[in-house]
Amino acid sequence: MSFISLDDLEEHEVIPGFCGRFVHTDHVTFAYWRIEKGSALPNHAHEHEQITSVQEGKLRLTMIGETKTLGPGEIAVIPPNIPHSGEALTTCRVIDVFYPVREDYT
Repeated sequence: MSFISLDDLEEHEVIPGFCGRFVHTDHVTFAYWRIEKGSALPNHAHEHEQITSVQEGKLRLTMIGETKTLGPGEIAVIPPNIPHSGEALTTCRVIDVFYPVREDYT
C-alpha cells in the first residue's frame, strides 16, 4: 500500500498544453491533467481502455463521429483502439484512468 501526494509528483508536459502527473500500479495508470485553454489533443487511438473525468473546466471530446462538451462531474468512457480527439475550451483539470498501464507516461 502507498500514500501519495500529487504535489510530490513531477509534472510532465506530454503534448503542448497538456501537463500531467502520473500514478502507475501493476494494472492501471491514473493521469492527473492540467490542460491550458485552447490546447488540442490530436485524433489518435491506443490499446488502452480509458475513462476521462472532468474535474474543472470545459473539455470538448470527439469519438466515433460524436462530439460532446464535458464539464465538472461528467465522464467519457473510451474503449480500446477507438480514435478520439479533444480540445480544452477553458483551462481544465481532468483525471484519466488507463488500463493497462501507460508505459509511455513516466
